[in-house]
Amino acid sequence: MAAVRTAGRPLAEEAFGVLREVCAQVGLDAGGARLMRLRSNAVFKLRGELVVRIATAPDALTRLPVVLAVARWLSDRGFPAVRPADEIPHQPMVYEGRAVTFWRYVQSLGRPTTRQLGRVLRTLHREPVPPIGLRRLTDPLAEVRQAVYRAEVLTTGQRSWLSDRIEDLTVRWRELESGPPVLLHGDAWIDNLVRRRDGHVMLLDWDGVAVGPREWDLVHTYHGQRRFGLSADDVDDFARAYGSDLRLWPGYATLMEIRDMYAVGIHIRNASGDPFSRQELPRRLDSLTRGDGHARWYMAAPV
Repeated sequence: MAAVRTAGRPLAEEAFGVLREVCAQVGLDAGGARLMRLRSNAVFKLRGELVVRIATAPDALTRLPVVLAVARWLSDRGFPAVRPADEIPHQPMVYEGRAVTFWRYVQSLGRPTTRQLGRVLRTLHREPVPPIGLRRLTDPLAEVRQAVYRAEVLTTGQRSWLSDRIEDLTVRWRELESGPPVLLHGDAWIDNLVRRRDGHVMLLDWDGVAVGPREWDLVHTYHGQRRFGLSADDVDDFARAYGSDLRLWPGYATLMEIRDMYAVGIHIRNASGDPFSRQELPRRLDSLTRGDGHARWYMAAPV
C-alpha cells in the first residue's frame, strides 16, 4: 500500500481529516477526539472507550490483518494484550491510502515499571507461536532502508552514509547467534505498556508482532537507558524480572547499534509532515554520524 499524502499538508492535520471521514462511515462521533501519539501511527482517543489508530507506515495494510488476529488470539488466551474493537466491521479500513483500526481504550492509573515489562515479556516469550501467518523478523532495518531511499529530507551525503551503515549492520545482524525464535511484540518499549486502574498491566501496539529472536524485544529497555532517560536501576529491575540480562549476550553491542539505526527511521519517514520529527531527526543523525552512543534523544519535544 502506498500512503497518499496531500502535498504540504501536516501529518497531524491529515490524520484528523482521515479520522473524521472514517468515523462518519462507521457512525462514530469524532468530535472531541484527542491525538495521543504521532509516530508510526496517529493514535486518537474518541469519547467513550475507543481508540483509533491511523497508520503512517507504507506497508501497514499488508500487516494489520495479522496484527488484529494475534491481538485477539492472545487476549482469548488470557494474555494482557489490548483487544481490537470487534464491533467495528471490516478492519482494517482504508481511506486515502491510510490503514485504520479501532481498539478498546485501556483506562490507566500511574506509570508501569520496567519490572512489570520484564514479567510481561517473559510470559509472552513462553507463549506458543499462534497458528497465524506471522512474518519472520529477518531484516529489522528493512523499513529504515526504504525510508532512506524515498526520503526527500536527506542530503545526498546523509543518504549515502545511512545506506552504507544500514548494509553493514544488516550483515552483522545475520551473524548474530540467538536461541529458538519466539513470538515477539516487536516494539516492547515501556510506553507501550499501560498500568490499569487495578494495578495490572496491558501491552499495547502490536504492529511489530513477528517471530524472531527474543533479544529484539529485550533491547528496547537497554536502549532506553542509552537514549531516552531510563536509569540503570530501571534496566536492572527489567533484567531480574525477565530472568536474564541482555548485557551478558555476545551480540549486545551490535544489537544496540541496530536499534539506534531503527530509531531513526520513523523520523526520516515523518519529517516532511511532522514538526517534531523535523526537530528530532537532525539530533539523531548528528549523534550517529559522530559515533556518540550516549547523546540524549527524545520521544516528544523537550519542555
